[in-house]
Amino acid sequence: MAYLNNLYDLNFLEYASYVIKDRAIPHINDGLKPVQRRILHTLWEMDDGKFHKVANVVGQCMRYHPHGDASIGDALVTLANKDLFLDKQGNFGNIFTGDPASAVRYIETRLMPLAKEALFNPQITQYVESYDGRNKEPVTLPAKIPVLLALGSEGIAVGMATKILPHNMIELLEAEIACLQNEQLLLFPDFPTGGLADVSEYNDGNGKILVRAKLDTSDPKRIIIREIPFGATTESLISSIESAAKKGKIKISGISDYTAENVEIEVRLARGVHSEETVDALYAFTECESSISVNLVVIKDDKPVQMSVTDVIRHYANQLVEILTAELKLEDGELKDKLHARTLEQIFIENRIYKKIEEKTTAEAVAAAVFDGLKPFHNEIKREVTAEDVDTLLKIPIRRISLYDINKAKKEMQEIRNRLKEIRESLANIIDYSVGFLEKLIDKYKN
Repeated sequence: MAYLNNLYDLNFLEYASYVIKDRAIPHINDGLKPVQRRILHTLWEMDDGKFHKVANVVGQCMRYHPHGDASIGDALVTLANKDLFLDKQGNFGNIFTGDPASAVRYIETRLMPLAKEALFNPQITQYVESYDGRNKEPVTLPAKIPVLLALGSEGIAVGMATKILPHNMIELLEAEIACLQNEQLLLFPDFPTGGLADVSEYNDGNGKILVRAKLDTSDPKRIIIREIPFGATTESLISSIESAAKKGKIKISGISDYTAENVEIEVRLARGVHSEETVDALYAFTECESSISVNLVVIKDDKPVQMSVTDVIRHYANQLVEILTAELKLEDGELKDKLHARTLEQIFIENRIYKKIEEKTTAEAVAAAVFDGLKPFHNEIKREVTAEDVDTLLKIPIRRISLYDINKAKKEMQEIRNRLKEIRESLANIIDYSVGFLEKLIDKYKN
């Protein structure tokens, strides 16, 4: 029995860890659950600027996600309806009415520019083997923006749950700038369904908020619901109103739903009842008002932790600086390699070093002649010349040598030097550079 107890304990611990880390709780670094990350990674691999059938995306994503096509399809539709990272074509359902999306074979999607600009860079991404060892998938995406707070998240794991409300992307970017500049920040949720909210007990992402529908009472004989509270649909809202009417809590003569692109629910009042006196009853006895408890739990350093909205913004601000620094250093290295190659090429062709190899009969002698020919120019060459460099020079076609444009080459090299100078200045002022990056995103996507 002791053996069985230990076995149960071990298996339950493994199951709990798996559900927490690999299913239900998002990672702080990119704000994504594994299925969302795998969907975005799949679309990045497939990206050619065109729309892809969601059925095809789901099939490709199954190389990384071992839990079946239905879970991938549902997660993709939910992610697409956030209207942040995925462009949609076809019927993806209606977030107001709760109507489902069409079958995955009828709808299409692709990455939006913001996703490409702010979520991906394979050169600085850590990869691990997929579940079957046939492919590589990212541990987390190098997110430059607060994805976690932009998308929001909800999940129930073993012994814990997370409930993170969505926030306005532009406000998040502005908060990230404020954090980089050591200014105070204050953030509250922003809902795609609209509505009103009392955020006095939000407690920086770990309290609760009160959400209400937006009611138009300009007509004394009817109430028009223009916006619905987060978490409700027009169907559930109408059902709650009808239920309250049956219980005698409110008096109505009828209710009609005209919702299409915008919410419009008409509540017709009974004779002798006026709209102003019905509002309080709607808020008290129907889904026109509800309370949402929030609990900001994420995976950080391979462990579930509770954080505040301010902590999350600070994390993303620091992460942005790290990512931009890494990208600048990568570009710096690539440009230095390019400048080195162009410098050697210029010296090799301008000074006709290729002429010195015409009478050499062995590969060793040819290489030695090139090395000797480059020695007088060591002051112009910023690094040691390698055998690989010489091999590259020897592979230059005669046609290219004969058409070599010295002025064009010098102009290109000067442009590289200018860019290297810009990179050095950016690295020396990395906070200002990071702020500038965010300001460009705000200008580009604020509308």
